[in-house]
Amino acid sequence: MRAQVVLPLLALTTLILFPNNTNAQLRRNYYANVCPNVESIVRGVVNNKFRQTFVTVPATLRLFFHDCFVNGCDASVIIQSTKGNTAEKDHPDNLSLAGDGFDTVIKAKAAVDAVPGCRNRVSCADILALATRDVIALSGGPSYGVELGRLDGLSSTLASVNGKLPQPTFNLNQLNSLFGSHGLSQTDMIALSAAHTLGFSHCSKFSKRIYYFSPRSPVDPTLNKGYAAQLQGMCPRHVDPRIAINMDPTTPRTFDNAYYKNLQKGMGLFTSDQTLFVDPRSRPTVNAWAQNSAAFNQAFMTAMTKMGRIGVKTGSQGNIRRNCAAFN
Repeated sequence: MRAQVVLPLLALTTLILFPNNTNAQLRRNYYANVCPNVESIVRGVVNNKFRQTFVTVPATLRLFFHDCFVNGCDASVIIQSTKGNTAEKDHPDNLSLAGDGFDTVIKAKAAVDAVPGCRNRVSCADILALATRDVIALSGGPSYGVELGRLDGLSSTLASVNGKLPQPTFNLNQLNSLFGSHGLSQTDMIALSAAHTLGFSHCSKFSKRIYYFSPRSPVDPTLNKGYAAQLQGMCPRHVDPRIAINMDPTTPRTFDNAYYKNLQKGMGLFTSDQTLFVDPRSRPTVNAWAQNSAAFNQAFMTAMTKMGRIGVKTGSQGNIRRNCAAFN
């Protein structure tokens, strides 16, 4: 167990040297004395958004991933660009983030702030973390306790996104390196990759696998032939770049372990998905979770909790934004 750090100067030094070691500041009952109903307020908004459109689920989940992997879980991805600053959300890797994710957080923040005791007391970063847990549960996934106490970040730049997000072409070494830089293990990475059991992808993100893989093999040989033909039918050459397809071809609206069963059949949409089965170092975990949904759910909850601790802002590192999309 990590020893308690008492001296303020030493605590600050620890935060600087080990930015991921911030879970000591997070706790599930963080708002108990100021906004005790925050979780039910956020859940109510998420439920309403979910009833309006299923896109709320993958949009919110993806927003949380993209937020945490760039400068930590601090809601910096929600900041809108201004004349003097191009923010994270306008980076090419973030342009496909669906508006329903942003809208969910902004509406939940408004609902929380409508309660007098809660006004300007709950961070956008925490609201995003709560909303992510709720959309997972609404789509059939596990519900878990969310650690709270994050502050909202004070910076959001386009340049800060460069090299921070996993790419569809990544192999296992690249995935492990990126996730490992955030204190996440290979097991965590394989669990978190199952977020691809929900949501959509534009054809351009995988077109090379089905048309231009190599001079010898236009289609990626690790791709199921029937699935490749199906993808070619939905994404013909020179297709409208706005066209998107389901990432999970079997249960696209359910959070489940079908993601791993699909990998066993060669039906991972991205190279970064299929490599989890192709590579013998990760294949045993894929096989285990394809057979045991309870074990997968437990691993996913653990990984989500760990991811939620990445780069948490405390003290002078952040504040509580009045408007999630703009700095105070």
